[in-house]
Amino acid sequence: MFRKFLLTSLCCACVTFIHAQSTHDFMVGGGFDLLKTDNHKLLNKAQLGLEANYFVVRHVGLTVGTELWTTNQKSSFVMGARWYANDNVFARFRGLIGANDATFGAGYSKAMDSNLRFEGIGDYYIGAGAFAIRIGVSYVLK
Repeated sequence: MFRKFLLTSLCCACVTFIHAQSTHDFMVGGGFDLLKTDNHKLLNKAQLGLEANYFVVRHVGLTVGTELWTTNQKSSFVMGARWYANDNVFARFRGLIGANDATFGAGYSKAMDSNLRFEGIGDYYIGAGAFAIRIGVSYVLK
């Protein structure tokens, strides 16, 4: 019940940002989990995430994407949002539709050039009660 309420609240909150009045940047990226607390054996399973972000304002981006697992777990469609405290540090919330879970996370984005970013992210999976550390890259489309 709480998960459904949380996902519905996120969707409603995102709708308020969708009415952007001007063209903004897109960012596409992907990453994989280096460590996740529900992994009991090294290299037993892997988790990969691919996402696209649309920046409705300078420090807020809406996220859509997918989470892919190498195990029998269902892949998930992802919807969420990112808030950047500055050009490098961000917080994010994502709903995973398919896994019926949600994550709160924080990360650091290091610019490699004007468009390419290296990211390190820590996520807490609310439903699973698991924590993951993810690394990845993203590319800003201007």
